[in-house]
Amino acid sequence: MKRMFLLMLTAVVLSCAEKKKEIKTEQNEKEIGQRWSEQKAWDWYNEQPWLVGTNFNPSTVINQLEFWQKDTFDPETIKRELKWSAELGMNLHRVYLHNLLWEQDSLGFLSRLDQYLDISNAHGIKTMFVLLDDVWHPIPKLGKQPEPIPHVHNSGWVQAPGAEILGDTTRHDELRGYIKGVLKRFSDDERVLLWDVYNEPDNVAGQPGRKELEVKDKHRYSLALLKKVMQWSREVNPSQPLTSGIWRGEIAHWGTLDSLPEIDRYMIENSDIISFHAYDGDTENVKRKIEELKKYKRPLLCTEYIARGGGNTFQTVMPILKQNKIAAINWGFVSGKTNTIYPWSSWHTKFTDEPEIWHHDILRQDGTPYRTEEVDFIREMTKSE
Repeated sequence: MKRMFLLMLTAVVLSCAEKKKEIKTEQNEKEIGQRWSEQKAWDWYNEQPWLVGTNFNPSTVINQLEFWQKDTFDPETIKRELKWSAELGMNLHRVYLHNLLWEQDSLGFLSRLDQYLDISNAHGIKTMFVLLDDVWHPIPKLGKQPEPIPHVHNSGWVQAPGAEILGDTTRHDELRGYIKGVLKRFSDDERVLLWDVYNEPDNVAGQPGRKELEVKDKHRYSLALLKKVMQWSREVNPSQPLTSGIWRGEIAHWGTLDSLPEIDRYMIENSDIISFHAYDGDTENVKRKIEELKKYKRPLLCTEYIARGGGNTFQTVMPILKQNKIAAINWGFVSGKTNTIYPWSSWHTKFTDEPEIWHHDILRQDGTPYRTEEVDFIREMTKSE
């Protein structure tokens, strides 16, 4: 009888434990975020001023790794350059991170992110962190970063996670801790305005010596990783919106999901706020992109523009974005080690001196403008915001 009682008691205890487990699982599932509704997206966006800023990289660093590694993290330059951007009326910077920084020293990395956010917030500038990036060198390495190749655009920028992890789906889960760790740490932080989970997925490096290092059939692996990153991000369910920006293809297809490549369609269908890149020299193309993307009835952010040599300038593009209250985030701020004053063609055409027409960037390292009239124009555009 005693043995029977003990068996019955054990069964009851196990049943209760299983029930609690089911309840906990249901609660966790309820906590997993979903794509924001159109109404929620607009409610969030309507609370924002016109968002203006730059893809910020301190002039003293060549890439994301040099930006954030302990030995090269440069608060003094960051303070100085963020002050200059605030003086231009900027209020949002897009800032790239890297998974290797998490692997190297997650606590130190988070501490430096926190320090950066304090500096930025002190100047009234919100932050849009970029978690992954498929652009430029496919093999990122920690430690001392290479010196810039003279007169060559973005010679040291690196992909995140890079070809070794991206091209092996069995390794994609190695990124889970990084994605969820950074998101959790800042998921309710008002200094972070939103998250760009993956920049230009399936952008293939075509520079000499790099093309052969790229992942074959990259679009398949980038889409697989993008889906996982979005899922992990939704599991964290941050208070800020998520996006991944459309950046290529026929403009006429941008507003028709069935006409888009699968990876572009996934970005549109899973972003809370729709973001895009607009390096077009023809302003009519910029306007067409906007009109096509408006069909999705969500707020829009232009997260990359300015290619002066092709006719894409502050004077030609910024008014279009302001008129439509679309966030205007150009590439580059202070000329420095990224060499982004040189055009993309500098990989194939030799330059021996500063180009007459800067490709990106706004200021020289002493804070003086590349073009005074351009800086005056930016101030005029942002002064009422």
